Amino acid sequence: MLLYIHGFASCGQGNKARMLVGRFGRDRVMTPDLPVEPDKAIAVLAGLIGHRRDLLLVGSSLGGCYAAWLAGLHGLPAVLINPALEPCATLAPYLGTVRNLCTGEPFEWNRAYLEQLRTYQEAQPLPRDRLLVLLQAGDESIDYRVAAHRLAASELVIEQGGSHAFEQFPRHLDRIEAFHRRHLGPLRG
Repeated sequence: MLLYIHGFASCGQGNKARMLVGRFGRDRVMTPDLPVEPDKAIAVLAGLIGHRRDLLLVGSSLGGCYAAWLAGLHGLPAVLINPALEPCATLAPYLGTVRNLCTGEPFEWNRAYLEQLRTYQEAQPLPRDRLLVLLQAGDESIDYRVAAHRLAASELVIEQGGSHAFEQFPRHLDRIEAFHRRHLGPLRG
C-alpha cells in the first residue's frame, strides 16, 4: 500500500498522485488532501498510518519533509521526491496569501505555520536503508544538494536537469514498485 503525501499548495489529486493511482490502482494508493497547517497535516497522516506497517510513504517537496519525519517516527520505508528538508527557509518567501495549485482557492500561509514546520525539519532517526530519494538538479525551488548530502547513505537517484515538479516521473514507477517489493512485498495482486 502507498500513502502519497503532496507538497505545499497542492492536493491529493495532483499529477503524481494520479500517476500512482493510474499505475497501482485506487485500492492500493491513498492520496489525501492535507490541511495547510503543518500540525493538522501531520495529524491526518498519523491517523492514516495508525499501527500499519504495510505502508510505503511517497512524499513530494513539503510532502517529502513530512514523509521523512513520519518514516523516522514509525520506521516505515519512504520515497522522497525533491524533498523540502529545510521547509522553513524554503517556504518563508510565501508568507501571505497563496493560491492552491489544484483548486485555485486562496489560503493564508503565516509565521505560526513556519514555526510548526521547525518540528518536522528536525532530524528524526531516519531509516536510511529504507529511503529512496529521487532528485532533479534543475529543481528551481529547492537546492537538491541539501538532500543529496543529508541522505547520501540512502538509495539516491540524481538526475541532471528537470524541475521541482520532477519531470518524467512515470519513468520511476518501476523503481518505486521494486522498492516497495524489497521492503514490504509485492504491491500488485
